[in-house]
Amino acid sequence: MMIPADETFDRTWPYPPHFTEAAGFRQHYVDEGPRDGGGAVVFLHGEPTWGYLWRHLIGPLSRERRVIVPDHMGFGKSATPADRTYLAGEHIDNLEALLVDVLDLHDITLVMHDWGGPIGTGFALRHPGRIARVFATNTVLPLGLPGYDKLMAENFADSHWFRWASAAHANGTLEQTLGGAGSSVTHLMLALQTITRPQHITPTWVRAYAAHFTDRAACQGVLRFPQQLVAPDPDVTPAPPDLDAVAALRAKPAVLVEGMRDTALLPRYVIPAFQLAYPDAPVIELADTGHFPSEDAPETLLALLHLFLQTT
Repeated sequence: MMIPADETFDRTWPYPPHFTEAAGFRQHYVDEGPRDGGGAVVFLHGEPTWGYLWRHLIGPLSRERRVIVPDHMGFGKSATPADRTYLAGEHIDNLEALLVDVLDLHDITLVMHDWGGPIGTGFALRHPGRIARVFATNTVLPLGLPGYDKLMAENFADSHWFRWASAAHANGTLEQTLGGAGSSVTHLMLALQTITRPQHITPTWVRAYAAHFTDRAACQGVLRFPQQLVAPDPDVTPAPPDLDAVAALRAKPAVLVEGMRDTALLPRYVIPAFQLAYPDAPVIELADTGHFPSEDAPETLLALLHLFLQTT
């Protein structure tokens, strides 16, 4: 239920593996680049991906900066323990164990995609003093601000991905489809979330994204992300964020790079949601890019990240 530690997927993933069990399971992360000078860039993936999402950015960026790329529990080369809830709060706990207890990182640049946004934001609200800047791409940053929940409800009702997930939950096929993510992951990414460069989808690419999901037991992570939105537990109510931490995080330099052909997190809701938190921050629209800018436009995303790091 884990991708082998030494798997390189035909040398498209050349990064040496690192593991920790600080959060009570075997978690994989990449740790590349110099250990001194300028803090660390932490890349956070979402659904249904893993660190492989960032493969084109890790090498070039790590020539200048330390780069950390964890795989969330239940994804990539990390384990899928059976006794976990896989709710967002648990992923935040896991990230905290890695970044604070194991690596003790400061001056962190968070680069967040999809569910990486809520997970990274949750971590940042616990440790705003460790965060230097925020780079968001096709994700949301839940800070408890007025208007955010309304925008997310509108996205939920309008989004191709969430309309499918809601209908699949209602007719009982959600667990079947996501429980077989090893065979459905390409369709989920290409059609329901949108990749605008299908020529990038090679047999190696398919194998890399499908490899973790070997059976139903290995698919708990990929299932629970949408499940907690389409069928939330009424007994699980997140505590409101600390207002001082929200203010501290909103004072950080931030940018949103938005693939405008995203059919999961729709730009017409994601952009104003970002602007609630960062009304003066730049929003860069990539017109021909879908939900995964690091797949559709990796060179552009890397250039924008370099510029953001150099100017903030």
